[in-house]
Formats: sequence, C-alpha cells, structure tokens
Amino acid sequence: MSPTSESVTVAGRDYRDHPWWLRYQEFFPGGLRVSRADAPRERWWPWRGMAVHLDRVVEPEAPAKVLALHGPASYGRMLAPYGRLPAVAGLEFLAPDLPDCGLTDTGGRTADYGMWVECVLDLINAERSVDPRPVVLLGTSLGGRLAYDVAARAPEAIAGVVVTCLPDPRRVEVRRYLAARPELGMLASLMPLLPHPLRPLRVPTSWLANVAAMSNHAQFAALVCGDPLGGGGRTSLELVRTCLGSAPEREPEEFTGPPLLVAHPAEDRWTPAALSRRFLDRVRAPTRYVSLTDAGHLPVEEAGLADLDRALRDFLDELELR
Repeated sequence: MSPTSESVTVAGRDYRDHPWWLRYQEFFPGGLRVSRADAPRERWWPWRGMAVHLDRVVEPEAPAKVLALHGPASYGRMLAPYGRLPAVAGLEFLAPDLPDCGLTDTGGRTADYGMWVECVLDLINAERSVDPRPVVLLGTSLGGRLAYDVAARAPEAIAGVVVTCLPDPRRVEVRRYLAARPELGMLASLMPLLPHPLRPLRVPTSWLANVAAMSNHAQFAALVCGDPLGGGGRTSLELVRTCLGSAPEREPEEFTGPPLLVAHPAEDRWTPAALSRRFLDRVRAPTRYVSLTDAGHLPVEEAGLADLDRALRDFLDELELR
C-alpha cells in the first residue's frame, strides 16, 4: 500500500531523463547494482505546495518498511543499491528526495533543515495512515542526524534507526571536516549571523561541503562532484546554515528510543568515526556500534557492505522485522 495522496510520475521529471545515477552502479558489488529495468517505482508526493519525489520498491507482503534518508550532495536514487542488501531486500523500500535535492520541486521555497525534519515526519504519518507496518529509518551521511531527529520527535512511529554516521555539526571539529576547506569550518560559526536577504542564495555545493570526501574511490568521488543533482549542483545558504546550527531534537542524554544502530565506515574521511562515537556514547537508548571494514563515507566497498548487511540482519532480527 502507499499514501493515497501519492501522484503518478510526471513526464520529463523522472530519473529516466536524469540518468547520472546509473554511473554510480559500477562501483557497487554486482548483486546490488540497479538498472533502468529494475529501478524503483517513481512517484510524487504533494506536500505543503511542493512535489516531493519518491523512489519506492513495493513489497506488499513484507513485515516492515525501510525509509532511506540521504544527506547533502545526494538524493534518494543514490541510495537504491542499499535497498538490495540481502537483509533489506525483502522489505518495502522508500527513498525521498529531500527538499532542495534531487528532483523534488520546492515550488520556489527555500529549504532549511527544519523543513527536512517536518517533511520526513509528515511522510511517515502519510504512510502509517494507510499502512500500519513498522518503519525503520536508514540514514546515510548527515541523513543519519536527520533519522535521529525524526525518531526523537516521533519515537512511537519508528521501530528502529540505522545510521552510517552521527556527528554533532554544532562542534567546531565536526564543521572542519564537513566544510570544503578547514578554514570554512571555522567560519561556519558565523552562519547564524547571515543577513536574511542572503539566506536564499544558492551557491555551488562544492564551495561549501567537502564533497570530494564522499568516497575513497577517486572516480566515484569525481562522479559525485560532477552530478548536477548531487555534488555538482547548488545548495541554499539557508539549508547549510540550519544543518550546521540546529540543535538535535533531543540531546543524546534525553534520547530514550527507539533502538539505534550506528554502522560507521571505518575509513570515512568526511566524518571520522570518532566524531560519531562522541555523540553515540551519550545516548540513553539501546545502541549498537559496528565498524564497516575498508569503507568510505558513502559505503560502496564489498567488505564494508557485507558488514553492513550482517549488522542490519541482526538488528532487524532483534526487532522481529524479518
């Protein structure tokens, strides 16, 4: 089942007409690669005057759904291979393009991080209004922080949370890694002072974010940097300002559920593991930490993905969702 408000594909605005995502497939192990023929179903979800693009792999008999959340310089279709991990393949898989990303049409509105949180919360409510199956969040990159915040706002709606990283962007050391250059990370503390007329300004994403660290494979990173819907696109200063400056919905000492798995890439050059561990060690909810062997920030390495699959399988088994 799917939300009754979900609309049909709009001609000229789907990933058949924006095939850059196909170039990423060769970097994933063969069984996880997605082709045009077996790509997720595309639909648009009307939300607050916007048209939010959704990728969906329909599994009506599955016991649960996985809702995948991307971070900056990314979009939902980039996460399609993770929906083919053996631990997840039997579950329904849904990946939105968050406002200001991918093919989502914001109707001219300027996106901010709070809009991301509200969008995911409303999408979950729309899903649950017609389909009571449990929802597990899977957040990659800063989509991990988003998954954490959504679960903190609506713990009763989420069965579990899996993230690949969980840093606190308020910390200067974190901003130094996230920024395109370390000195920009130091200047990020001034972003809250950005004059209001400049906040909607859209600048190349690569000017602000360390997009080249998305992968430890130089060719994959170059693809991200050139992707017009990803790292080669533009991002509003308002989205950057609020991503860096927003406090978590619950401080980790106040986060009591749902269960949280951090499956962190061992060789992450964008958000090193220590940054996530400092936050995770303060979380009160049941937590588990797994290191993904040889994996970079957006894991494509076979050993790391095997670790991720095992961790997901064990986590979902404990939640009794497989």
